Amino acid sequence: MGDEIIRLLNPNNGNIMLDVAAGTGEPGLTIASRLTSGKVIITDLSEDMLAIARENASLRSIKNIETQACDVCELPFPDNTFDGISCRFGLMFFPDMLLAVKEMVRVLKPGGRIATSVWNVPEKNFWVTAIMGTINKNMELPTPTPGAPGMFRCAKEGLISDLFQQAGLKNISVKEVSGKLNCKTTDKYWSMMTEIGAPIVAALSKADDAQKEKIKREVYQLVNQKYPDGNIVIDSSALVIYGEK
Repeated sequence: MGDEIIRLLNPNNGNIMLDVAAGTGEPGLTIASRLTSGKVIITDLSEDMLAIARENASLRSIKNIETQACDVCELPFPDNTFDGISCRFGLMFFPDMLLAVKEMVRVLKPGGRIATSVWNVPEKNFWVTAIMGTINKNMELPTPTPGAPGMFRCAKEGLISDLFQQAGLKNISVKEVSGKLNCKTTDKYWSMMTEIGAPIVAALSKADDAQKEKIKREVYQLVNQKYPDGNIVIDSSALVIYGEK
């Protein structure tokens, strides 16, 4: 999905690029690595995430980046600053998505490009639903209000392209991009999802030991049933949305 974002943005030497909600640095670091001149400003709400992004940049000897902890709805940059903006899997967690898109458009130069990725429908993302579906079945979690921030909030057809249009973008396109989560084993899938999946970690923290064990057993059954050969390579699907100012 990051590769498709970069392909659409097509950054050129001398460009000033913005990566919004970059977390630990992608796709901003890869964009920066392809520029012999110009730079990428990497932003996120979390300064701790950005500290890791700076570490990752150092490990890869990438020097043409800056980091800035900020809220996408109040970007601390002048109008018409950036040649291109990337946002990989951040948009669905912004409280006010239209305001966020308008702010990104504000800081984008005329003729500049923006590309974002969001997760497609649950049916095409078993890597999430296998575990979250089982948790929801076993625990009485509060039902999120319609349109609330969440993994699949942006999967509805036309939702993000409509926001792009409202924000004044043109030449808008939407492309489905498939990927694979190569876990190799069910054990590795379970470990990864229960260590780094914030909603999963939060939900399981409210479960007692018996509930956790039951959820784990049922997830293993689901995954092993779907991949009986024991090679756990799980399909994923995202939408990459592009527009120009």
